[in-house]
Amino acid sequence: MSSRLSILLGLALVALVLWAAPAHAEDGEAAPKRAPGVAGPSSVPSQIAEDQAPTGPVSRANTLRRALKPYYDWKACLQKRYGLQLAGDYTLLVQRLTESLGEESAVGAIARLYGTWTLVNRGCPNTGSLVFKGENRYAMTDVAPLGLGFETGYVGVTGPPFSDIRWALTNLYWRQRLLDDRISVIAGVVDATDYLDIYGLINPWTSFQNLAFLTNPTIAAPNQGLGIAASAMLSDHLYVTAGLEDANGDPTRDPFESFFSDAEYFKHVELGWTSKKDRFFLDNVHVTAWHADEREKAGVEESWGVSASGAFFLCDRWMPFLRAGWAEGTAPVWDRSVGAGVGYYLRQRGDLAALGVSWGRPSGTSAEDQFTVEAYYRLQLLQSMALTPSVQLLVNPAGNPDADIVTLFGLRWRVTF
Repeated sequence: MSSRLSILLGLALVALVLWAAPAHAEDGEAAPKRAPGVAGPSSVPSQIAEDQAPTGPVSRANTLRRALKPYYDWKACLQKRYGLQLAGDYTLLVQRLTESLGEESAVGAIARLYGTWTLVNRGCPNTGSLVFKGENRYAMTDVAPLGLGFETGYVGVTGPPFSDIRWALTNLYWRQRLLDDRISVIAGVVDATDYLDIYGLINPWTSFQNLAFLTNPTIAAPNQGLGIAASAMLSDHLYVTAGLEDANGDPTRDPFESFFSDAEYFKHVELGWTSKKDRFFLDNVHVTAWHADEREKAGVEESWGVSASGAFFLCDRWMPFLRAGWAEGTAPVWDRSVGAGVGYYLRQRGDLAALGVSWGRPSGTSAEDQFTVEAYYRLQLLQSMALTPSVQLLVNPAGNPDADIVTLFGLRWRVTF
């Protein structure tokens, strides 16, 4: 464990040296970028758009960027000639608890390769594209960050999606845009959290780490698997999104196996308002209703619920949000929740600071209510590198009545290529 932490600290030190190199400030937009259609901040199209957008520190490592110029030129050529956008990232997460009933620390990493290949109507509004993503998620400790919260009795997830599933196919779907991009349909191996109950700070790679502030924990969103979803702009401001996914999704298995043999599905519909289409998850108010079939083999009962969310991007700097959820059944992590917070983008640096506070009631238990607080600061060392220290306060963990407040410290390092 100590050697791994030493490696991490060494990498962070190198990054800080590069970040401190003399450079001029650039007034880049620090807010997340989005791709049109069914695409939240964590989806492949939006992630590529955000990572490619200029940020303040982009020129702080001119020597490094010149060395990598042939690689970026090659990617640009692929996109121009063939409509193929390729991207990848490596993210490392270190977490440590101040007290625990079991393990006190967790280290996990994820390497991803993803992209979009526009094969139909390239250069026109109604494009057809193949979206793909493969991952290797692995833990460097006995417990992955995904499960560290449970070690202290907290009923919740403190580090999604950092598990130990190893190789997985998490996206392989066709995206078709219709009617000048007023309608978008996707079908194939999908991740419902890419487009379900979204807002600007929902991305686990660049924003919060606790599930309380990501996809609402009162929603029984399945893992990646076969599914179909569509969104439509009903007017300049109103939209609707609906989808059906495999409730037994597992990205490490044959996606067709459970979708057709078990025929147990997760369904959802969302009605929302946005200030305009290109600010879809920046200014967004919506209500989501969902239903999950009984999962007989997994022993999970039928569940359903409703969630609501509101977030606005004010002065292109501040993003306050308020989110709530209600559910019946034991499929979701919580059956009641209310969360609120704010993010602040430092435009000239590309940095992001955020604070969130959440109340939640674990599903299927008579335990006391839990409270969660998370604060983080994403330091954009380079356009392609960010370091995010964070702290989570786990108040009244349901499975540990002797603990009042447990503190979890985290450090996330992400590099894109």
